[in-house]
Amino acid sequence: MTKKTPIKIIKREERNRQETAGEQPKTARKSAQETARDMVNTVTNWVNEFQQKRRTEKSTRAVQTLFQEPPQPNEA
Repeated sequence: MTKKTPIKIIKREERNRQETAGEQPKTARKSAQETARDMVNTVTNWVNEFQQKRRTEKSTRAVQTLFQEPPQPNEA
């Protein structure tokens, strides 16, 4: 047969003493709404940075095409 584990009875006063002695400073947890807001803000920043990078690259290419060296005339 299997051996049963003993059951410990904890009285109310003992439980209260354990809770007050065992309390640890709790870290401030963000609510689900604040966490979601932070994630949206992060992704929005990523998108803005990506778009800014693309705009810079496009304008650089546009300037390069505008100021290319003119073709040399034929020497015929």
